[in-house]
Formats: sequence, structure tokens, C-alpha cells
Amino acid sequence: MGYTDINAETIDRWVENGWEWGVPISQEQFRAAVSGDWQMLLTPVKPVPREWFPPLRGAKVLGLASGGGQQMPIFAAQGAECTVLDYSERQLESERMVAAREGYAIEIVRADMTKPLPFPDASFDLIFHPVSNCYIEDVQHVWDECFRILRPGGLLMAGLDNGFNFLFGGEDEQEIRYSLPFNPLRDPKLMEELRQSDSGVQFSHTLEEQIRGQIRAGFRLLDLYEDTNGSGFLHEHGVPTFWATLAQK
Repeated sequence: MGYTDINAETIDRWVENGWEWGVPISQEQFRAAVSGDWQMLLTPVKPVPREWFPPLRGAKVLGLASGGGQQMPIFAAQGAECTVLDYSERQLESERMVAAREGYAIEIVRADMTKPLPFPDASFDLIFHPVSNCYIEDVQHVWDECFRILRPGGLLMAGLDNGFNFLFGGEDEQEIRYSLPFNPLRDPKLMEELRQSDSGVQFSHTLEEQIRGQIRAGFRLLDLYEDTNGSGFLHEHGVPTFWATLAQK
């Protein structure tokens, strides 16, 4: 079993146990979105600025590792033509459930984003990619594939873990236990710790990998913001642990 398969099974368990990023939006939230009352998250706390979004009616949108029935229903409520790609069966089940409940069409694709994405060149106007590449080792591959499947002028919105969280051990977030980069594929002890805590296989990534990587793929960086964990010691002290970026092909 490869590490991405481990992560898919881990996230399935998290969803079964009520993981906050696997709880689909309610019918009331969907109806509010149809009426124009909506927001979306790429990172835990700060909503994506409305000015980042292009006109969505008729836009071809890919939710990349964005299953769970949280963001794609809102895009559908705005009239977008939606595709979602995820490797977790449970996250995709939520997408099917919400689409059936609300009566909209969505293309649902189960695929591993560490492999070539199963779409032709220039397929999408917008890629929405919430925090998820902390579960893969090679981020540059994702940026290169995003660039390939976006149309000229298309937008990439990405939520990024900046790596700071990986320094700390324990739930109190007050003890630095690890060094960066955090890569369990190169450290069996880390892999075993993650297994025992049912944390999947996770990786830290640098600013160079996350943001310079987009630029190297050919993107033009348009905007960004920082965000916190949403709870815990680091959040209470205002420590930014996430970035969100807006880039254009």
C-alpha cells in the first residue's frame, strides 16, 4: 500500500468520526448560497475574499482534493459547472449525497493527485485547492498539472500549510519536538508516530515549494493572505500557520 492509499483510508476514518472538513453543508446553507449568502475556506479561519472569484455562472471549476460537500455545492449554487477530484471515498460520497439532495450535476472523480491528473489540457477556468498538499511529498507535480489543465487566464486558489505546525509535538503545541523538513518517508520513527496517532502520512513544505513552485510552473501570483489554526496555543498567540494564494495562468 502506497502512502497516498494510507491517507485515503485515514481520511475515510476521520470522516466517519465527524472530521470538521468532512461535514457537508446543510440544505439551509445551500439555499442561502443560491440567494447569494455564502463564503468559502481555503484555510481554517479566514474566508476567501469575494474579489478573488471570477464570474462563476457557466465557469468550469475543479475542486482539487476538495471533496466533502463543503465548497463544490456553493460553486454549483452559483451556476458553475463543477468537477471534484479526491482520493477519499467517504469525501466523494458526501459530494454525491449533496448533489442528489439539491438536484445539481457534478462530475466526481476518484484519483490520486500525485499522479497525472485525468483531464485534458486547458479544461478548467478555476481550480479550488484547499489545504491538502501536506498529504503529498512532491508539490511541484501538482502545480505543473494545475497549470496544464487550466485555460489561459484561468485561476488557481490554493490553501497551504506553511510547515510551522510540524515543529510541535503534543496537543498543547508548546514543545518543539521535530526538525524541518518533516518527511516520514525518510524517517521510519516519524512514520510510526504518525501511524500510532492515526495521522496519516503528512509532509511539511517550504515557501519555495509552495509559492515559488507555482511561479516555476508558470503562474503569476496575484494575491495571498495568512491564516491560523483556528484553535489551540498557536492560534491564541496569532501565529500564522497557513497561507492562501491566488495565481493566474
